[in-house]
Amino acid sequence: MALSLNINGSEHTIASEPQTPLLWVLRDELGLTGTKFGCGIAMCGACTVLVEGAPERSCQLSVGDVEGKVITIEGISEPKALHQVQQAWVEHQVAQCGYCQSGQILAAVALLKENASPTDEDIDEAMSGNLCRCGTYPRIRAAIHTAAKNMQGS
Repeated sequence: MALSLNINGSEHTIASEPQTPLLWVLRDELGLTGTKFGCGIAMCGACTVLVEGAPERSCQLSVGDVEGKVITIEGISEPKALHQVQQAWVEHQVAQCGYCQSGQILAAVALLKENASPTDEDIDEAMSGNLCRCGTYPRIRAAIHTAAKNMQGS
């Protein structure tokens, strides 16, 4: 049974079984390795992708249950141009080891889509499901504020 998914704006025919986690389809079948395996139980956020704009944990989302467009870290920017959240990440030197960053960035993109001017509390709440072993949370918060400001054109 072949499944069809819209990933990063392109239609893909998926050969995997419907119960296969989306994470493994993205990484193993489609070669989109920016989405990371962290804990495997949807607790760390490393595998975060956007499904219809909402952050979802791809390690626990069966490919057969995916409804709507999926955006991975590879799909948020234009060719040769970083997304404004990615630009803010670079400006604030957020990444240390970098392992969690694709999930962090996608969660921030979803937050800023819903709330163009988040407070520290809004950011902390929205980002609470994304763990960073390096502890770059203050830089993540600062980068989100910078991205919000830049996205508003201020």
